[in-house]
Amino acid sequence: MTKAKRAIEPTDLSLKAEHRIGCWAAILMIVFTGVAFAIAITTPPISGPFCRSGCVSYPYSGVASYVPHDYVWLYPALFIAPLFLILAFCIHHDVSRDKRIFSQIGLSFALAYTILLTLDYYIQITVIQPSLLRGETEGLALFLQYNPHGIFIAFEDLGYLMLSISFFFIAMALTGEVRIERTLRWILAVSSLLGIGSYIVLTAIYGDNLEYRFEVLIITINWITLIIAGIFTGILFSRIPEADKEKA
Repeated sequence: MTKAKRAIEPTDLSLKAEHRIGCWAAILMIVFTGVAFAIAITTPPISGPFCRSGCVSYPYSGVASYVPHDYVWLYPALFIAPLFLILAFCIHHDVSRDKRIFSQIGLSFALAYTILLTLDYYIQITVIQPSLLRGETEGLALFLQYNPHGIFIAFEDLGYLMLSISFFFIAMALTGEVRIERTLRWILAVSSLLGIGSYIVLTAIYGDNLEYRFEVLIITINWITLIIAGIFTGILFSRIPEADKEKA
């Protein structure tokens, strides 16, 4: 075995590993996002601007009867952000060196998104649900997902804005040398502009009465993007090892 061959082998093994991990992260992200999206759509709002009947208002007493039904979507949603973070890391590791400044920034915003949303959803599952079922509701209204002016919605708004910004910088890191990569770059860039633009427009229209209007829109934009981008990224990562093998 020559020195040259010993120098190449670790890189090849690393490359194959990142493609396998990226491909599986993309597949799992698609599954968890699709399941969470389907459940969330079929869970009607019982407060805020989109509620039509049986609405509850501050201090949201009696919402314990909606546990666990209204919290089921949070279980699959809890895994979406960590899976995207893994995928973003694999993309960062795979792009050309001159583009890594963009992928590194995108990865940083993906980390912020992951921390915000994971904490937000985990607190709802492990703190809010048990507190509601045990009648320990004092001071809880600010943290409930039913409160359109609460901390839960604020964390979601900020977290998904971080994700939209992450989309933009990851798109900048993609070279677009093949058609599927060019398509992925445009999907991420357009989604980013839609997400950030919708926040500006809705804030200008509703001001401090924004409630969860932006939250619903940004989740819809970002989750659809995650599903579509996950499909393209999964295909891209599954094809690259074969191309590398042919080049070798």
